[in-house]
Amino acid sequence: MDTQTSGEKLEFKAEVQQLLHILAHSLYTEREIFLRELLSNASDALNRLQFEMLTNAEVRDSDTALAIHIDFNEDAKTLTISDTGIGMTREELIENLGTIAHSGALAFLKNLEAGQRPSDIIGQFGVGFYAVFMVADEVRVTSRSYRPDAEVWTWISRGESSYTLTPGEREQRGTTVEIQLKEDATEFASAWRLEQIIKRHSDYIAFPIQVRDKVANRQTALWRQSPTEVQDEDYNDFYRQITLDFEPPLLHRHIVTDAPVSLRSVLYVPRTRERGMFRMRTDEGLRLYSRKVLILERTKDLLPEYFRFVEGVVDSEDLPLNISRESVQSNRTMGHIRKALTGRVVKALKDLADEKPEDYRIFWEQFGPYLKEGVATDFSGREDLLPLLRFHSSRSGDGLISLAEYVARMGEDQPAIYYILSEALTSAAHSPHLDYFKGRDLEVLYLVDPLDGFMMQALREFEGKPLQNVDDAGLDLPAAATEEPAEAADDGDAFAALTARFKDILGERVTEVRASKVLTDSPARLVSPEGTPDRDMQRVRRMLEQDYQVAPKILELNRNHRLVLNLVGLLERAPEDPRLELAIEQVFANLLLLEGLHPNPAEMAPRLQALLEAATVG
Repeated sequence: MDTQTSGEKLEFKAEVQQLLHILAHSLYTEREIFLRELLSNASDALNRLQFEMLTNAEVRDSDTALAIHIDFNEDAKTLTISDTGIGMTREELIENLGTIAHSGALAFLKNLEAGQRPSDIIGQFGVGFYAVFMVADEVRVTSRSYRPDAEVWTWISRGESSYTLTPGEREQRGTTVEIQLKEDATEFASAWRLEQIIKRHSDYIAFPIQVRDKVANRQTALWRQSPTEVQDEDYNDFYRQITLDFEPPLLHRHIVTDAPVSLRSVLYVPRTRERGMFRMRTDEGLRLYSRKVLILERTKDLLPEYFRFVEGVVDSEDLPLNISRESVQSNRTMGHIRKALTGRVVKALKDLADEKPEDYRIFWEQFGPYLKEGVATDFSGREDLLPLLRFHSSRSGDGLISLAEYVARMGEDQPAIYYILSEALTSAAHSPHLDYFKGRDLEVLYLVDPLDGFMMQALREFEGKPLQNVDDAGLDLPAAATEEPAEAADDGDAFAALTARFKDILGERVTEVRASKVLTDSPARLVSPEGTPDRDMQRVRRMLEQDYQVAPKILELNRNHRLVLNLVGLLERAPEDPRLELAIEQVFANLLLLEGLHPNPAEMAPRLQALLEAATVG
């Protein structure tokens, strides 16, 4: 391959240089991936050209068949992949081949710089066009755009810090990638090897892939086949092809319906939320086809926003071929498709939960926040999502339970479903709010995800049972909870004096200080006054607001606890003792910390030191 050119020499963007260096100096177990990437790009170019031809009669070479051609020369050690797709202009060559546009790639490169280098990038990340440099000493990309007056340009690179652009020669519309293979990559100049790779990775590409004029792929769209004819391996291969995710999906659903709308679809739920920084496509949505013609690469209107993790393809003969992005949103058929797909996804997740609970736990750990978002935002779909929710609880151990399981374990006299909002499971388990519930073996749901606050704004009851936060001042408890605790040995006036001192020191931070009717093991707890706005959102606000202020609370004291009794005695003996204020402030700070509401935990350090000094006086 002649490397001499008088064209314009340009520098790669810095992040591309980094990526090329990684590819050139790393060892990979599956170098064949480069062909899949190039064929995927060629298929995308053909799809875009096909869509352009629906509304544009001025496409260059409009009678040319849509196909991909592969040729090679064993003696010269070259490989050529050519398509008749949409092609690229000079500017598009620079944009597409000289820049990494996806922020995920930049983030991954930063991790590499920090020493967080994976042992094998291929298999975890689809590195796109640049994967060709795993096998290439030099690459030439010659392209002619579909525009009638477009000129031909050639892009040349050896995978170093720069590339060259020069006028090229190509009669037909489309793109040709010429590869000068490395000495240790000559296996790819072989018809048998190329056909093997195509069969493995690109069999379902909708356009013919010809290896020296022999069609090497089936082309039959998997979603157009009968589900009885498709094996699990086929579904997994197709998933890998469209997502570049080497982990098999958690589940798939093959949907074939004719009423109320003609629909052929294959949907997948991935196994993990993060599937690689170098994914070819970082946006979300399903591929939308009309009669096997790709209409939109990523369509977000086919499923609710909270199901955006779902991957797959949708094909309907009831959609017009010339449908536009604007009409997609208002098209009546789209509404029928959305309803059908949403119902199938919900059912698939319910089946997974019932039949494979361990797999469903994997799903919940990865995608549970999406369902919580749905409960919080989708009034019409909320009831369908409630059975899919899972929670840790005071009785679940390391497991998770559903709301239905909670209700089934409720006692006859339990009037509500109880929950606690906290920052972590350990904090929730040690919360003073649980004193009463532990003593009577009443189950409490642990809500420790920041999204839980949003969700509880909308989720107020389940199967007729209200959900109540255990910090609710008007908590609806079984009858035994209203029994007054045994009177402490202290004088009533002395305890009243202590509550008054608490109120005096804490000021507007508390609306009231009173004796608790439910505390047994803890000295105090904070209760939200009735009607407190956005009570369940306070932890979220603490994370988001730089100048967050804790809303005033009711402070309840356990008059039988040793700490409270000691404070009563200290107040009687030495009402001006500085330890009183230190201790009262620290009791309040401890409670804020347990609630996950303390705006600045570091401010406790000087006070704790002063208390330690006072406690260690000989």
